[in-house]
Amino acid sequence: MNNMEKSAAVLNDLVRINNDRIAGYQKAIENLQDEDADLKTAFTEFIKGSHQNKMELVGEVSANGNEVNDDTTLAGDIYHGWQDLKAMFTGHDRKSILENCEFGEDAAQKAYQKALENENLSANSRSIVREQKNNLKIMHDRVKVMRDNARF
Repeated sequence: MNNMEKSAAVLNDLVRINNDRIAGYQKAIENLQDEDADLKTAFTEFIKGSHQNKMELVGEVSANGNEVNDDTTLAGDIYHGWQDLKAMFTGHDRKSILENCEFGEDAAQKAYQKALENENLSANSRSIVREQKNNLKIMHDRVKVMRDNARF
């Protein structure tokens, strides 16, 4: 595998992470109560951000002549299954939903950090990944503040 293919593999992992975020926030929206309209608005914004990230990453992978892998991660599928199981026991209260979202945001931060540590990324790809990581950190911090302020 050459450097371009290795770089594409890293970027494709981030495409899948963004797919996980989209699926996770869509699932969270389904579980919100009517009084959680503010969360629906925020989560819809986060989904839009992940779609933008994904398109930027897909463009970078394609521009280098590599194939895009556009599914979700196995870890994401497992996480969403766990999220469903946990909800059966804890309910769909605001704080639980935000705790699950924060867990997902922590995982996204780790994946982006791991990508930045990869030596195979071009300068342009590294710049895209760094900017996306910073934007996701802002969303992570918003989720954390909402979680800290949430009541059971």
